[in-house]
Amino acid sequence: MKAGLIYGKKDLRIESVPVPEVTKGKAKIEIAYAGICGSDLHIYHDGAMLEEEHPLSKKKPPIILGHEFSGTVVEIGKGVTNVSPGDKVTVEPFIYCGTCEYCKKGNYNFCEFFGSLGVNDDGGFAEYCVTDARYLHKLPENMSLKEGALVEPVAVAVHAVRQSGLKVGESVAIFGAGPIGLLTLLAAKATGATKTFVVDISQERLNKAKELGAGYIIHPMNEDAVQKIVSITGNGVDIAFEAAGVSETFTNAITSIKPGGTVSVIAIYESMVPFDPNILFEKEGKIFFSRGYANEYQEVIELIAHQFIDAKQIITKEINLNNLVEDGLEFLVKDKSQSKILVRPN
Repeated sequence: MKAGLIYGKKDLRIESVPVPEVTKGKAKIEIAYAGICGSDLHIYHDGAMLEEEHPLSKKKPPIILGHEFSGTVVEIGKGVTNVSPGDKVTVEPFIYCGTCEYCKKGNYNFCEFFGSLGVNDDGGFAEYCVTDARYLHKLPENMSLKEGALVEPVAVAVHAVRQSGLKVGESVAIFGAGPIGLLTLLAAKATGATKTFVVDISQERLNKAKELGAGYIIHPMNEDAVQKIVSITGNGVDIAFEAAGVSETFTNAITSIKPGGTVSVIAIYESMVPFDPNILFEKEGKIFFSRGYANEYQEVIELIAHQFIDAKQIITKEINLNNLVEDGLEFLVKDKSQSKILVRPN
């Protein structure tokens, strides 16, 4: 089969590799679509990947990249009962042991041996994937495979909104209008957020946020984002979501909340962030960090299937796997008008 294997920094190769054998408890999926995530860009451009063998998957680079994907089940192994050949599925890519303290509590996103398909085991930039059937979720008839490929990033956004405690009628500010920021906007609106602010240094991304229903868009190079938020709300927002992962947006997020407000950090940071705790102390503010998701895939599928979250709005381009590097991994850092690029294996 054709697959996109990551060997190291700026070294992704489209190669022909054997289709893995289907063994007990596993299923083979014919992949339809795979989304390019910010972490894929980080792995490709910065070489952010582990070189040693993962304790659960027993795999190490080169690995087939890609963890946001959907497809059709074509074969199942002995003991598989949750899916059948012909089922449309989306893949929950987290690798976890199921036996550690956190897994037993249902918090498998904290697993002591946490990993992910597309990072620590072969993922979705390929024609087929063979994986544990427990990672597969059937899609309803009225949900497309394109939407199925978006369940993973939507789950990240939904988990962050849930962790924040957002209530109907509250105001939110989202710092960073990449795919996760835009999906957080949609999830917040679906939860009942009223005043919504989106802040980003890319006008193209801000335009997309406006298209998706943001009440206010702010370009921080042209105006003071916090000042504008406070002037419109009177005292700041109820909840600020930090989805950019840089020092300036972190500071603006904690400064933009009202007294008693909440900051929810979704981003991963590449470097240390200076932090003045007095900003939150004076407001008795709360801060949460949101790591992935756990036990939320089925809920997210229902939210998308019933159009409470119209996730397909963030799709801006579809490409062929053969062009993954030039039209995807390289193109996304050059063209800021792009949001979610989906990759087709054929």
